[in-house]
Amino acid sequence: MMAPRERVPIVVADYEEIAWIVAKRIADVIVQRRAEGRHAILGLATGSTPIGVYRELIRMHRENGLDFSDVVTFNLDEYYPMRPDSIHSYNRFMWENLFDHINVKPGNVHIPRGDVPRDQLHAETQAYERAIKAAGGIDIQILGIGKTGHIGFNEPGSGIESRTRAIALDTITRRDAAADFFGEDNVPTEAITMGVATIMEAREVALIATGEHKSAIVRRAVEGEPEPDVAATYLQLHPNAVFYLDLAAAADLTRIRTPWIKGEVEWNRDLENAAVIWLSGVTGKSILKLDTLDYRENHLSSLLARYQEAGPLNGEVFNALISKVRGKSKLPSGKNIIVFSPHPDDDVISMGGMLNKLHQNHNDIVVAYQTSGNIAVFDHEVRRYVDFLRRFDRDFARSDTTTRDLINKVENFLATKSPGQVDIPEVQTIKRGIRESEAVSGIETFGMNRDQARFLNLPFYQTGKTRKDPIGPEDVAITLELIEERRPTHIFVAGDLSDPHGTHRMCMETIQGALKQYSGEQPEIWYYRGAWQEWDVREADVLVPLSEDELRNKIQAIFKHQSQKDRAPFPGQDDREFWQRVEERNKNTAAVVDRLGLPEYFAMEAYVVRKNGEPIAREAVPTSALGSPGASVLSKPRAS
Repeated sequence: MMAPRERVPIVVADYEEIAWIVAKRIADVIVQRRAEGRHAILGLATGSTPIGVYRELIRMHRENGLDFSDVVTFNLDEYYPMRPDSIHSYNRFMWENLFDHINVKPGNVHIPRGDVPRDQLHAETQAYERAIKAAGGIDIQILGIGKTGHIGFNEPGSGIESRTRAIALDTITRRDAAADFFGEDNVPTEAITMGVATIMEAREVALIATGEHKSAIVRRAVEGEPEPDVAATYLQLHPNAVFYLDLAAAADLTRIRTPWIKGEVEWNRDLENAAVIWLSGVTGKSILKLDTLDYRENHLSSLLARYQEAGPLNGEVFNALISKVRGKSKLPSGKNIIVFSPHPDDDVISMGGMLNKLHQNHNDIVVAYQTSGNIAVFDHEVRRYVDFLRRFDRDFARSDTTTRDLINKVENFLATKSPGQVDIPEVQTIKRGIRESEAVSGIETFGMNRDQARFLNLPFYQTGKTRKDPIGPEDVAITLELIEERRPTHIFVAGDLSDPHGTHRMCMETIQGALKQYSGEQPEIWYYRGAWQEWDVREADVLVPLSEDELRNKIQAIFKHQSQKDRAPFPGQDDREFWQRVEERNKNTAAVVDRLGLPEYFAMEAYVVRKNGEPIAREAVPTSALGSPGASVLSKPRAS
C-alpha cells in the first residue's frame, strides 16, 4: 500500500501563533513592496478564521507603526444580493474588523458588490477582474476552507480556470452560515466570488484552518488528488501556497493520525496505544487476538520489534485501556469541583452522566454557566413566555402597569423584527432568563439545587450577535474570581472546539487566562466533549461507563432545555437533536471498547485529563509529525 503524501507545505501551530505568523508575513510583504517602490496588494478573506490575523495587523499598526496608507486590498467574496450596510455583509465585516482600525484609504479597498442589479452583475464581476490585473495582481492571498473544500465561494464543480463570478451556494455552505443569519432560511442562495484562476495567480497563498470540524476536508485537500469537487486541492499546484493548521484541523493527516504509515516513528506509550487500537480496527480483531502477521502487514514491524512478539504488546495496551475505565467508586469523591459550561446546556449534554455520579459521590459542585446562551433562543419562545406573563398579570389582577408596558414593548418589537436584527435589551434579558431556568431544571434532574448554578454572563458574549467580542480582561477577571472563591481541586472544561460560533474555544481561553493568574494550587482539569463530537478512545484518559438508566436520566436532563429541543437554532451539520447525538455517541464509545475486547458496557462518556494547566494535546503525536517546511516558525516568539 502506498503511503499518502502531503502535496502542499504545512505549518502546525496554535491559532494565536498562526495569526502572528501570517500577520507578520503580510507586514513583511507591505514593507518589501514599499521598498521596491510599489504598492502591496492584499487578498483578504472574511469569517471567523482570519479574525486573529486582522487583530494582529491592527496591533502592529497601533504599536509598531505598520503603515497601510498605500496598501491596496481585494476581498474574496460577498453574498448576493446583499446591501453593504447589512449586518451580514462582508463589506461591513471588513470595516468593523480591520479597515476602521488601520490607515487604509477607502479608495484602495475593493469588495465585490452584492447590491448591483442582476442585469449588471456580469459587468461588475468583469470589472473586478480588471481591477485586480490593473493593480498588478495579488501579492498574498488569505484563505479559509469550507467543509465542502471551497476557497472563497468556489463550490464543488468549480474549475481551475474559473474567474470572478456569481455562484449558487452549496447546501452545506448555507447550513454552515446559518448561525450568522439566525437560520438557514435567511442565508442567501448566491454569492459573488473570486475564481480559482484568480486565486492561483496570487504570488503567495496562506490558507488557515482551525478546529476538528475542518480536519476531514483538510486531509482531502492536502493528500487527495486535485479535483473540481474540492477547490482547495488546486492549491497543490500553486508554487507558493502554505496551509496553516492548528492541531485539531491537522488531526486527520496521515502523519498525525497514523504516522507509522508514512515511515519510521519514535515510539512512545501513547503512540503504541494509538497504533494497536488502529490495528484492531483495521483487522477487525480484538486487541488480545492480534498476531505477528497483523503487525507486519500493516506498517507496524518496527513496533513489533520492540516487543519481539505480539502477545506482550497486546497485553500492555489492553491493560492500559482497562485502566482508563472508571466507575463511580474510582471518580472524585468529597472534592471541591467547578464544572464550566460554555452554554447553559453543555454540562448535561456532554457530561450529564459524570455530573450525576459526582453529585452521588458527595462532591461540593458548582456549575458555572459562562455565557447566557440567549442568542440561541427562538423568538417564538419569548412570545410564549410573554403570553404567560400577560395571563399572569390578568389572573392575579395586578394593578401595576409595568409588566403590561414591558409586554407591549416586547411584542411590538418582535412583530417588526427583521431576520438577524439584534434584540432589544428586554428581549435579550428574557432569553437569558429562559436559558437560566432551563439550566437549573437540568441539574435538578440529578438531585442538585439551584444554588449550585452560577451564571457568569461573560461580557465577550453580550453582543446580541453570533460574532462575539474578543476575550478581554473582564472575562478573565470574572472567571478568576470564581476560581479564587471556590479554590477547586478539579475543574471540568469543554474541550469541544467545533461548535459553530466558536464560543467553546473562547470560553476555554478565559479559563486558561484565569488559571495563569490563579495563586492557589492548580486544579486537575478534565476536558469533556459531546455536543459536536466525542473523544476517541485512543485520545481519552478516562472512560466512564453509564448504565441504561443513567443514560436515560442524562437524556431527561437534556430534555429540560426545552428552548433547544426539537430544533436548536444553531445545530451545526448534524440535524439531530442533542439528546439523539448524545445517545449515539455514548453508545458508540461503549461499542468501540467492546470491539477492542474490553468488558461490554451500555454507554460511556470520555474525558481527557490534564494537570498543572497543561492544554489539550494529542500526546500520541510524535514531535516529528509536526515537522514541515514551516516547522522552524513553530517556536518563533510572539511580537511584543
